Amino acid sequence: TEITEKLEEAVTIWIKQIKQVLVESEQMRREVDDIGPSAELEHWKTRMSSFNSLLDEIKGSRVKKIISILQAARSKTLKQWKELDSNVTIAANEAKDNVRYLYTLDKFFGPLAKASPVTMKEHVPSLMNTVSMIYCTSPYYNTSECMTSLLLKITNQMINTCKAYLCEG
Repeated sequence: TEITEKLEEAVTIWIKQIKQVLVESEQMRREVDDIGPSAELEHWKTRMSSFNSLLDEIKGSRVKKIISILQAARSKTLKQWKELDSNVTIAANEAKDNVRYLYTLDKFFGPLAKASPVTMKEHVPSLMNTVSMIYCTSPYYNTSECMTSLLLKITNQMINTCKAYLCEG
């Protein structure tokens, strides 16, 4: 029982740390007003990396051994642990899926940033078709919050490109 108590203490600390990571990942992002769409991809790539690392730790042999010992001891901390394990898996899957979908837009980010307003116009229909496809097929990114944020960043990039074009001329 002494070993079980020590292991429960360790798992309780992990639970608190993982809860903190999950809470921080759900907080509103602070971004500059004129940020472009490539920042959205970078955000999700960073989040995917963080959650994949956390998932690797959780699925590691050391943690598995401790969890199996606590299962044998019928520990009460396992209920919370399983819930958090599930939440981390969901967050990792969401980030991975969002990165996969946002990569389909990556080919538009360069032309959007470097084109003249006239040539930029040529890319807008296929860009919007791709955004529409993401909205229709993504299980995670099809919320109004995500779409609004993405469209705002695309618009910001178009405005910044047009401003730069006007300043050159």
